[in-house]
Amino acid sequence: MSKTPAAAPAKGGSKMHNTLVYLRQHWQLYLLFMLPAFALTVIFRYVPMGGILIAFMEYNPIRGILGSEWVGFEHFQRFLSSPDFMRYLMNTLKLSVYGLLWGFPAPILLAFLLNRILSTSAKQKIQLVLYMPNFISVIVLCGIVRILLSPTGMINMLLGTNTNFMTMPSAFRTIYIASGIWQGAGWASIIYTAALSNASKELKEAAVIDGANIIQQIKAVEWPAIKDTVLIQFIMSVGNIMSVGFEKAYALQTDMNMNASEIISTYVYKKGLLDGDYGFSTAVGLFNTVINVVLLVSMNAIVKKMNDGKGI
Repeated sequence: MSKTPAAAPAKGGSKMHNTLVYLRQHWQLYLLFMLPAFALTVIFRYVPMGGILIAFMEYNPIRGILGSEWVGFEHFQRFLSSPDFMRYLMNTLKLSVYGLLWGFPAPILLAFLLNRILSTSAKQKIQLVLYMPNFISVIVLCGIVRILLSPTGMINMLLGTNTNFMTMPSAFRTIYIASGIWQGAGWASIIYTAALSNASKELKEAAVIDGANIIQQIKAVEWPAIKDTVLIQFIMSVGNIMSVGFEKAYALQTDMNMNASEIISTYVYKKGLLDGDYGFSTAVGLFNTVINVVLLVSMNAIVKKMNDGKGI
């Protein structure tokens, strides 16, 4: 009688077994490489979370966390009942939402435009020019903006006026958002340009032969290649909608545009470091973080329902 051959082990199970055996044999090597990263993450990411307790205390730096008086949610109630609470919140939301509406599509459109350039050398030179503003520090950028928009600056020289735009609350958001797009759109387009490289060349050539225009080519060939990347970036952007950059807002702030430029992050800085009200400033910062987390989770759930269960 012929013998029946034994069933071969599953390919996936064999790979997993080999991996576990290799890890067991060389665990010292993995420990050597992973321990520094793990230690740095714990020390600089998780240990500082203990500082959240300051939000519920009348914190005294001399007494420390253990010796400070516990006040519960008093700081949160103080901030929420403040007459300026809605102004700070709305200023933060307007900067974030308008920045998202105008700033988020900019690198995507830029990536589509760069993808249309056939000459590799010309494309590289244009990309170099577009990426350069990202390496300018925020403070230097704000200094450039102040010089350009001063009464004797280039903008007023071109317009033939002597308006000081930095003192106009109505102009602050436009200045903040426009300068941010100029600085970051080129660098942010890198991820979309890389994703577009995965678009099928054959499908694009077929679309051209069929007479598809540029819009139809983007819709049928290029957009599906970057759709998932765009959704993930959008979710992350919404999750950071309350995290408006403190340095830039503070550097562009003047006494005359305070009604539009005073946001939660600048308020936290002034209360915490300038006034020394550490407990209250920590409570305001924690409030800001909680809103970010809620927005991130909510937007991820919405996108999953709209995108066949695909999200973060």
